[in-house]
Parts: sequence; C-alpha cells; structure tokens
Amino acid sequence: MGAARSAVREGRTSWKKTAVVALPAVLAVGAMASVMAEGALAASFAVSGTSFQVSSGKLTSQGLSSYVQTDRDIDGKGHPVALLGIGDATLSDICQAAEVKTPVGTVVFKLTAGGDAGQVTASNLVIDGEDLEGDARFGTAQIGRDASTLDEVPGVKGEKGKFGLQAGDITVSGVKSHAWSATGGNFRLKGMKLDVSVGGKKCF
Repeated sequence: MGAARSAVREGRTSWKKTAVVALPAVLAVGAMASVMAEGALAASFAVSGTSFQVSSGKLTSQGLSSYVQTDRDIDGKGHPVALLGIGDATLSDICQAAEVKTPVGTVVFKLTAGGDAGQVTASNLVIDGEDLEGDARFGTAQIGRDASTLDEVPGVKGEKGKFGLQAGDITVSGVKSHAWSATGGNFRLKGMKLDVSVGGKKCF
C-alpha cells in the first residue's frame, strides 16, 4: 500500500515547480515576440542566397529610420544593406518576386496584393535593401544622426557611432527595390495572389 502511495506521489506533477521552470522561457518568448513586432529582429535570421524585388505604386508612412548593416546567408557570406525601418505603412499595392533555380528551370516566385482590391498595410515594416528607387517627399529629415539614437520607428536602431538617418511622415511613389529580407507586423494583404511559374514575369 505504501509503495502504491509512493508511486502516486512520484507520478504527480508539481505545478508550482513547473511554473518556476517554465516562467523564464515564457518571458523570453514573450519578449522576443514583442521585439519582433517592433522590427528589431529584422536581420536575426540567415537570408537566402537570392535577393528579391519589391515594388509599389505608392508608399506612405508616419516615420522612417535607416542605417547600414550586413545581412549574412547560411554560409556566412555578408551582404551589405540599408536597413529601412518604416512605421505604420500603407501601400497602394505591393509586388514581391524572386528567381529560384529548380531542376525544371528558373522559376519566378511572385506575390502581389492591393490595387483594385484595396490598400496593403503593415506595422513596423523593415526592409533590408541593397537599393531603392522612387520619388520621395519627407516631412522632416535628419541625415547623419548617430544610428544608436534613432527614435522615429520603435526598435529600429543601429550601432553606436554609425551613420544613420530618419524622417517624419514620408510618401514615396514608384517604389522599386532589390532586398535581402523584409519583415513586418500585422500585414494585411488584400487581394493577395501567389504565382510560381517557369520563366514568369517579375515585378519590374
């Protein structure tokens, strides 16, 4: 009987002890989710060995922060990029396209949204781009500000002593960029379409 009671005691779960062990992990996951929502982990993952196109007819935002950093692929190769942190972004439309080599030929992976279906929105959009084209209007601008003091877009800051810039409300028409990564919170893609085709047409 005593052995049976001992077995029951051994099989029980101590919820207090479990909570003590699990709490740090839960807090860490919560903190990571919060930081990701702020865009601060934009380049925390290894990028693929292929950059991709991003385009939009018009982009507007309440703020922009930017500084230079290096993205790395799975083999450790570095890709210098301008990290563009954009606050609450609204896009008239969006197109993303990448060329991928496959056994049946070069395939274009293409995603589009917006246009006649309605605007595309995203909070704390972060694009690691190697170039950017478009006609821009900045409400206010600070060029040459220390990257570690940027405060226009939550969570988007660079290293101390590094070159940075930021601007208030912005509007960019005819957006074209080649990027290595893009992240954002609360993406709302109205009329989203995904197309994978051999020799397909890219964004531009």
